[in-house]
Amino acid sequence: MTVYGFGFLILGFLAPHASTYSNGRVTKACNTMTPEHGTSVPQTTEPPYSVSASSYLYRPADEITVTLQANPETYFEGFLLQARTIPGNEIIGHFIVTEPKSQTLTCGNNVNSTVTQTDSSKRSNISAVWVAPASGGSVIFKATILQSKPIFWVGIESPELRDSSNANTTSRPNTLRTSSFTPTPSRPPPTYISSNTCGTQKICLSSPSNCDPSKTTNCFFMSSAMSDDGAYHFEISGPSGGYVSIGFSNDQLMGEDDIYSCVINSNGQVEIQHSYSEGRKSPLILPLSNVDVKMAAFNNGVIQCSFTSRNEISTQPPTTQAPTNQTQSSNSSDSYYILVAYGPADNGRIRFHGPNVFSSELKVNLSDTSNVTQKAHSSHIMVKAHGALMLIAWMTTGSLGMIIARYLKTAAKTPILGKALWFQAHLVFMVLTVAATITSFVLSFVVGKGWLYDVSTHAILGCIVMILAFVQPIIAFFRPSPQSNQRYIFNWFHGVNALVMKVLAVANLFLGFQFIDHSFGWMVKVMGGFVGWEALTVILLEFNADLARKETKKLADMENTKESVKYEVYLLLIYLCGNLAFLIALLVGIGLS
Repeated sequence: MTVYGFGFLILGFLAPHASTYSNGRVTKACNTMTPEHGTSVPQTTEPPYSVSASSYLYRPADEITVTLQANPETYFEGFLLQARTIPGNEIIGHFIVTEPKSQTLTCGNNVNSTVTQTDSSKRSNISAVWVAPASGGSVIFKATILQSKPIFWVGIESPELRDSSNANTTSRPNTLRTSSFTPTPSRPPPTYISSNTCGTQKICLSSPSNCDPSKTTNCFFMSSAMSDDGAYHFEISGPSGGYVSIGFSNDQLMGEDDIYSCVINSNGQVEIQHSYSEGRKSPLILPLSNVDVKMAAFNNGVIQCSFTSRNEISTQPPTTQAPTNQTQSSNSSDSYYILVAYGPADNGRIRFHGPNVFSSELKVNLSDTSNVTQKAHSSHIMVKAHGALMLIAWMTTGSLGMIIARYLKTAAKTPILGKALWFQAHLVFMVLTVAATITSFVLSFVVGKGWLYDVSTHAILGCIVMILAFVQPIIAFFRPSPQSNQRYIFNWFHGVNALVMKVLAVANLFLGFQFIDHSFGWMVKVMGGFVGWEALTVILLEFNADLARKETKKLADMENTKESVKYEVYLLLIYLCGNLAFLIALLVGIGLS
């Protein structure tokens, strides 16, 4: 078994174990609360666990401690905890973890709405704090508890919690039971904001283009209209569990922007914030000053707010010595690029939005009411280019370079420019791989003025791959001659370093697809087929090489031996055809995402 082939065994071994979600990242089970454990089905017997709350009455912003408790001499390895409305079965509120082996997840647009484990260690109880929303009616806590991988109970319920601020809540007996349920269909969107007068009475920018927030929940929308006294009337709407923001900028990049945000605060209510963006860090909060709030609401997963601002829009930094109640100074321009962004919020503090941003194609005169067309923000293009280059580098050029160096030394040893053909081909493909990796890294880190996303496993693995890819050609340049006694050290180090890069890069490609294929749909499956196709090719090439070695020992005539090893050329051509088919399919998917 070669080092290269052993790498695919590592990937093959890790893949099924990664799907067990021992780290609690079970976002695919958000709606059904049913873990995907192959053919395993939920238990129907009485669960040896209970779900309880510190109080069964609550008001908005109350903090309720929720406890999952196992019966004596019983334990559990995993859990999923949510609060659900009665009726409606909608996820509601958000959690604060109080124990080191717990973590929160964002399900849909509901930030920190689910609690789960961080590892599969055994425990007999776990607690978390649930923060009640602004309004919710009757609520129950539901839990899925995993005793072991094939044994789990779904929908274990707490007694009912009632909203003491609402006398019209629907009650039911306080019982504990298990239940299976399906995702709740989305309700009609709020109708406070619409696109009816876009292009005639107000400027509008939306994604998807020309969507109407009064008719669909899947619509990010902003509008602006100027009154006779020079005040701006803004409307903002979008599906988010954290915030939706609009910004006014002299370019389409982050930094030096005047921003208004509709943010869900720690009480579960929507508030309006005025801020100034200095770049890739938390924006500087400014006083609202002359802002008249008309409406601020969070309904059915959609944030909406409407307000009038008499603050002058400025892309210049606010004066640090200015009194806190002083507004920004104007830069005497009414034309800006309009940016719309959305993302998570933590107790009213907005967090980085990642690629969730789009902008107007051209600068917009805010005193005009013409229709506005949107242009994908540069970070979207950068993400796509980053992913495409890494895919080409580590699934095509890098793979070809490694396969040629390992299996075609005999079949392609004709000298070209003083070196064997296999070496020249290996050199070209690996230079392309390193160049594409460096370019991709620059796109994601330098051009993007920081991380594309919050620091994550994907970002860390990318840095490791970048470092190893940078070191590899330097080591190759100082390699000893083939006759040197130390040559074997270089050969092993060169091969092992390539293996580590390949394994980490392929694993990171799967992680990267989470950003553009959120439903883990066809692109991830095609990527799996891509890896399987390469693994099959390596197995066949290894089998062919083993036959060639055996034949070499039996035959003294080297000309016959040369003929017998030409099958690797045909295998390489077949592999290349399949490789390009997978590559093109995924590049198209990246382009359309």
